[in-house]
Amino acid sequence: MDLLQLVDNLSHEMYLRLKCAAETGKWPEGTPVDSAQQESALQISMAYQSRRLDATEFMSVGSDGQIVTKTKRELKKEFSQPQAESGSDDNTIARFSDL
Repeated sequence: MDLLQLVDNLSHEMYLRLKCAAETGKWPEGTPVDSAQQESALQISMAYQSRRLDATEFMSVGSDGQIVTKTKRELKKEFSQPQAESGSDDNTIARFSDL
């Protein structure tokens, strides 16, 4: 199975485990990963991000495999757009205007 097939069949939970291993050098339960596993986890998690996630972070990997960065202005615009008219949302956070 090649990398893209693996990513297409990877569950989101497994992606989170691999991301944890790549970032911390340990599996979520605390077991250490060796350097080869950590490198593989990094490659797979980056491929997953570029292929399956619509990232809103400052920096992410785009669908073409290139690193995508957003300016402060782009992030402010993205976060200031009103949410869908679906009523009250318990996950909504307060937004404050610039001082």
